[in-house]
Amino acid sequence: MEARLDYLGNPSAGKFLKHLVSAGRTLLDSSVSMTTQELMRMRASQINGCGLCLDMHTKEAAAAGESAVRINLVATWRDATVFTDAERAALELTEQGTRLADTPGGVSDEAWANAAKHYDEDQLADLVSVIAVINAFNRLNVIVRRPGGDYEAGQLS
Repeated sequence: MEARLDYLGNPSAGKFLKHLVSAGRTLLDSSVSMTTQELMRMRASQINGCGLCLDMHTKEAAAAGESAVRINLVATWRDATVFTDAERAALELTEQGTRLADTPGGVSDEAWANAAKHYDEDQLADLVSVIAVINAFNRLNVIVRRPGGDYEAGQLS
């Protein structure tokens, strides 16, 4: 599979990508664990069918010490015993925030209240930011058909 557009090599796209990457890097200072963030990125990428992002974030999670079991079960997190209640709340928020068109009103009050039980206001802002940024990257990569499979952990650090 070959990408429709060399997004990384296009000057116009490069300007946009620079800012999107910068937005994503602000989350490095978040008090939301990188593990939770990577689980969220993987789940959104699964929903959106973004092979490149799923490739990247599964490998980054593994390199950060995440277990293969949890990486493999993130798609079925509701039926797995390996996730904390806080992670489940973040994953529910991710799913609802990614599938906005599937539910009138978008994210339910119940999903938000559940996340608020586990995360303070700054952390909730960071969860929303993770969801927004990964969905932007997913859409960009799916539209131009950037394939996954060649990413190496730490490649973009």
